[in-house]
Amino acid sequence: MKPVALITGANRGIGFEIARQLGSKGFEILLGARDAEEGQAAAERLGGTWLPLDVGEAESVREAADWTRSEHGRLDVLINNAGILLDEASGVLDFDEAAVLATLQVNLLGAWRMASAFAPFMERGGRIVNLSSGAGQLSRMGTWAPAYSVSKAALNAHTLQLAQALESRGIAVNAVCPGWVRTRMGGSGARKSVEDGADTPVWLATEAPASLTGRFFRDRREIPW
Repeated sequence: MKPVALITGANRGIGFEIARQLGSKGFEILLGARDAEEGQAAAERLGGTWLPLDVGEAESVREAADWTRSEHGRLDVLINNAGILLDEASGVLDFDEAAVLATLQVNLLGAWRMASAFAPFMERGGRIVNLSSGAGQLSRMGTWAPAYSVSKAALNAHTLQLAQALESRGIAVNAVCPGWVRTRMGGSGARKSVEDGADTPVWLATEAPASLTGRFFRDRREIPW
């Protein structure tokens, strides 16, 4: 029986590449995506299954979890990749409450919803990988994209709490900064390819020691929170 992996925001960019690499390693891949046309096209290209999923909507997450449990009985790997960047050109005093709330809704609460809905039927040896960012490092916090940066710092805090909560069940939970990657969000001038950006999340989902949990990684190396 193939292990089952769910990747959110898998219709393009890093999420699509993570799904491709996991599929090549023998995983049954579930591609979570809001857009039906893009999600189905991505699933067809990779030989996976499109899962209608909007991590910003609690009911969508519940429906996806119910379907996954009914169809597969378990989930082995959860990759919380879906994220948004709305305030790249803003400063911390340019307070746009709607943008801040929307960012937290997806980048933090989306991953939190997913863990709460899917962790109950993950088994020992399961792995959760949260796609974070160096922008969320408290040790190197700057002023760029404040809502995005704060949302990723909060996601890191959630990662730590979740890792401790699931450690006794043998489920590893880690955060990863993929780096500056050439995607729609990262832009064409970014330093890394999507293949490089997906490498560490896939490593954490497959080859990394199961004892690694509650950590933050970039390029397969642990980095400070």
